Amino acid sequence: MYRKIFCSFFKEEKEGQEFQIYPGELGKRIFNEISKEAWSRWLQKQTILINDRKLSLINPNDRKLLEQEMIQFLFEGHDIYSSGYTPVRN
Repeated sequence: MYRKIFCSFFKEEKEGQEFQIYPGELGKRIFNEISKEAWSRWLQKQTILINDRKLSLINPNDRKLLEQEMIQFLFEGHDIYSSGYTPVRN
């Protein structure tokens, strides 16, 4: 049986994380408010950011930037695009 939460990203009830996947208070918020599906979408966007901006996870400034982008993406509705990406419009 999986844990259901109200996902802040999708604004609907979804399957929650099985355990806290990010440290600290932000990690608790993600655990309580972000679904598995939303987290998976963030991981895809994070990979784009790391590759496009040539970020290093051992650099504290790069980690801080990724955390800020994660908060904006998951909780504030901001999307992330690479410099060479143009979103398709319907």
